[in-house]
Amino acid sequence: MKIHKEGYRQIPLVLGILILINVLVYLSGIQLLLVVFLIPSLVLGALTIWFFRDPQTSKMGNRGEVLSVADGEVVVIEPVYEDEYFKDERIQVSVFMSVFNVHINHVPIDGEIAYYKYHAGKFMAANLPKSSVLNERSTIVIRTNDGKEILIRQIAGLLARRIVTYSKPGDKVSVKDQLGFIKFGSRVDLFFPKGTEIPLRLHQIVKGGVTVMGRLTD
Repeated sequence: MKIHKEGYRQIPLVLGILILINVLVYLSGIQLLLVVFLIPSLVLGALTIWFFRDPQTSKMGNRGEVLSVADGEVVVIEPVYEDEYFKDERIQVSVFMSVFNVHINHVPIDGEIAYYKYHAGKFMAANLPKSSVLNERSTIVIRTNDGKEILIRQIAGLLARRIVTYSKPGDKVSVKDQLGFIKFGSRVDLFFPKGTEIPLRLHQIVKGGVTVMGRLTD
């Protein structure tokens, strides 16, 4: 396992602040205060490094299979009206990522980026239904080689304050690529064409780049 590139700046910053605080406490000469600060600092430092972990996964989707964009829990499987891009009925599947999940977002299927748009917004808890339309978010559409389209929505959460998307319209992408990263608790919505087979159940735990989220029909 290695550290994700999104942590290259964040980890030294957090560790530097924690070290500075503990040095100042040590110089104060108050031993009890040092213990009070040292233990939480070690825990916070370890959690920060753990959050930006980049476990290597072997990703290989069969034709028509859409893999999970992220690690987390399935919190929504329902038909909805998608009003930003498709403007018609779709099947929405949402995955909630807690602060303990890997927050890398994976490309779910081979194809080309057909659409991308960033939306500024609020930072409500990402497991709330309205977070899909009110929170800060990015919308990405991937068009497969046979013309089918999947919409992905990266949604910031209560703690997440930065969404990173690596690909832009016109880019060719594959399931071996990373789509982006969302920091500190968030959610990803996928919108499938009607008729897509969804081999999932609510509250199922899924793994990014591994779990099959949907099978597109011809």
